[in-house]
Amino acid sequence: MFGLTFLTATSKTTTHRVVPFRMGNLGIALAGYLAGGETSSARQDYIDKIAFSADTKTTLSATLTSAIVEAAGFANSGVAGYVAGGFDGAFHSRIDKVALPTDIKSTLSATLTTSRMRLAGFANSGVAGYAAGGEDSGGYLSGIDKIAFSADTKTTLSATLTSARQRLAGFANSGVAGYAAGGYSGTRISGIDKVAFSADTKTTLSATLTTAVSSLAGFANSGVAGYAAGGATSGGRVSGIDKIAFSADTKTTLSATLTAAIDNLSGFSDSGTL
Repeated sequence: MFGLTFLTATSKTTTHRVVPFRMGNLGIALAGYLAGGETSSARQDYIDKIAFSADTKTTLSATLTSAIVEAAGFANSGVAGYVAGGFDGAFHSRIDKVALPTDIKSTLSATLTTSRMRLAGFANSGVAGYAAGGEDSGGYLSGIDKIAFSADTKTTLSATLTSARQRLAGFANSGVAGYAAGGYSGTRISGIDKVAFSADTKTTLSATLTTAVSSLAGFANSGVAGYAAGGATSGGRVSGIDKIAFSADTKTTLSATLTAAIDNLSGFSDSGTL
């Protein structure tokens, strides 16, 4: 299940902030995708594909419409992945779509409500993808756009994030709710917003992240729990991993930690069924 956002990748020298999404169908996870990002020399438009069966990497002949960083990724598993917003020297509202499993890229006629970067993405697979928060030329954003997968049309929810923010993490319990965790709004945030897919309404969990953190990663074991990992706090980068149990929206902190304290990372998962 995708949620998010960004990765520090190593397949093309030094990169940051690429966009992940995943392909799967009928309970079988097939591949993960990493799109865009920045090397030591320039922003990039390529899309790498990791086949889960053999952990091999190929680079698609299809590319993003432009070389971008700081976009959001989400997927309609088995059908298509989406890359929304981002920055290529200018803020973008564009949404690129990669058809699965043909790996053909098109660009939607629908666009985000505002051109933005540093936003979070999550999806209710089979129904819709969501793009939440971010930053545009006017500042931080709280709006949530919804892309209906049936027709690739965009609506903007009346519900908004609790506060305008960027550098947040997104993850989803597919069929139930999406979550937007942490971020930066002038100060770092520990709060977790929940968007119920049934009515597209937002609530804020009583549970919070262990620390106020931005530039973190999110991923989920759909039906069980979401995870928020790493990021940057006022005291520096962190290695901790928080777990949000979907059954009661309660938070625990894993004894396991990331290999190093790190920010601007990404998460994706093999949930098996979507």
